[in-house]
Amino acid sequence: MSINLYAVRAIYGYEMARTGRTLLQSILSPVISTSLYFVVFGAAIGSRIEEVEGVAYGSFIVPGLIMLMLLTQSVSNASFAIFFPRFTGTIYEILSAPVSAFEIVLGYVGAAATKSVILGLLILGTASLFVPLEIAHPVWMLAFLVLTALSFSLFGFIIGIWADNFEKLQLVPLLVLTPLTFLGGTFYSIDMLPPFWQTVTLFNPVVYLVSGFRWSFFGLADVHVAVSLGMVLLFLALCLAAVWWIFRTGYRLKT
Repeated sequence: MSINLYAVRAIYGYEMARTGRTLLQSILSPVISTSLYFVVFGAAIGSRIEEVEGVAYGSFIVPGLIMLMLLTQSVSNASFAIFFPRFTGTIYEILSAPVSAFEIVLGYVGAAATKSVILGLLILGTASLFVPLEIAHPVWMLAFLVLTALSFSLFGFIIGIWADNFEKLQLVPLLVLTPLTFLGGTFYSIDMLPPFWQTVTLFNPVVYLVSGFRWSFFGLADVHVAVSLGMVLLFLALCLAAVWWIFRTGYRLKT
């Protein structure tokens, strides 16, 4: 099967150009927010908790903060990218063009994931200005970064198709994703929790993402890195299946 690279480049290029037009919102705002996290949590909590499992607290929270921004930005970028054409009605021009579902998804999700990976690397660079950082497994760090960005960009694409108004577009990121990330070991190790709450926390899928990503930095993990990688790949597979079903049935695309 040949891929219409011209169509993919057109969609991808348009979405990447939109980032340049909204630079303050897309790039600068998350970086500034992360800097504030370092100032607040580093000063307030870091003065009370000097180390976590032998790692300075300021350094320990870096993977969690990157993952927090990565998840929220991947979902937001991809959901808005597909929702806006549906809202304005221009999605029908894309659907009627000689472009396959795979090429549409590749363009939109690829652009959203690219933005998120760039943002994650920028936040990593910003963090290095505040705390000393050493990445024990740089290849695995990039692998987790890219796989997570792809998975949650696909998830955002699904939300953008499901949502029929701007309120629903923000419902899942604000009321579901952000709380799960904060409760997923972003600012602490789940080993610090009582045994009962450790067990409860393991039902939070974000724990596995943060744990695997933190392992790539420090070699420390709340759950085995193979389990973390498996959870990321499982979520990616589920999102791919959902997107395939959406285009097969035309769910909220043809009405």
